[in-house]
Amino acid sequence: MRPGGSEKDHCQAMRTVVVDKIASITQARGLGHELRIAEDIPCEEGVIVVVEVLNNKSTYNTLELTSGRMAKVAKGDIVVGALGHRKALFGYSGRVPDSIKPGDVIQMLNIGGVLGVCESVNAEKGRPFDCRVMGVVLEFPYLGERIGVPARIGYKSLDYDAKLDTKGVPVIALAGTCMEAGKTAAACAIIARMRHRGLNVHAFKATGVSLRRDILAMEDAGARKSMIFTDFGVGTTTAKVGPALTRTMMTEMCAGDPDVVVFELGDGILGAYGVEAILASPDIRNGITGIVLSANDPVAAWGGVKLLRDQFGIEPAVVTGPSTDNQVGVDIIKDRMGVPAFNAMQDGAALGDRVIEAAGLAAKFPIRAAGE
Repeated sequence: MRPGGSEKDHCQAMRTVVVDKIASITQARGLGHELRIAEDIPCEEGVIVVVEVLNNKSTYNTLELTSGRMAKVAKGDIVVGALGHRKALFGYSGRVPDSIKPGDVIQMLNIGGVLGVCESVNAEKGRPFDCRVMGVVLEFPYLGERIGVPARIGYKSLDYDAKLDTKGVPVIALAGTCMEAGKTAAACAIIARMRHRGLNVHAFKATGVSLRRDILAMEDAGARKSMIFTDFGVGTTTAKVGPALTRTMMTEMCAGDPDVVVFELGDGILGAYGVEAILASPDIRNGITGIVLSANDPVAAWGGVKLLRDQFGIEPAVVTGPSTDNQVGVDIIKDRMGVPAFNAMQDGAALGDRVIEAAGLAAKFPIRAAGE
């Protein structure tokens, strides 16, 4: 007999539910809108559950679907998400509940579909959506048998012993002083410039809370392949999983014969998502060709540069972000820190050119004259 009881037991525990919205955190499972659910819910990170939304919101009221579209969420919606935690400076913070059963109320912690117990609220986002738990989504992995097992996020499990092999491909990392420091905008500007100069670019996001929006933006900018930590069953990264995730994705992205790999370290260098643990890993540092620092203001830029230099022995290739929104910030960064600075929105081509130079690819992919 399979673990978890007989087929009869499972059939009695199952019921069918039709859902309205399927969050992007579950994308790897290829779920449809008619699902089988059960009441015995493993209270673990990454377990996929169905909930009913109990309130309306006027802000932070959308959900990223598996298609990548953002859909407005309203009271009464039946939504598929996954249990997880979040520790966000500019968002909600929460944890996986200690126990969970149908009828319990939990909260939607991010727009990617992470569900948990909210413990701290950012005033700008308002109170989160309250959600009544309906059950755990079941998968049926045993061919020809109606035995359901709780579904979990991700295409594959994370290998904590994964080795790093970049195959000599240059790798550019984007780190920030905190979340919402302009890392994704900078990554997109850099990738777009690389594509314009003829480079084959692969991209991934190594840390953060599950949301595919950033890697979709990188694809739109010209990245031919992309990945995110959620693909490996991780909804929210930590110091425990960050290094293994980064090694795995660096190796996989470099294996496809790109000219360069660009990846974003979500959140800030000082944060709960594992960026410090990644930069503290000697093999990862040695595998990174250059680091772009995105900073909100000149003081943040100064602190970020000092932290990279003093704690990790890393010399940033360039500074970008809101700290470079006008020439005043650019000049301060250049003069006080001795680091080039370019704004991704106003001078994206120059930012990209600087990164291409730092990657050692300027000679192989020269700047094309107009009309070429």
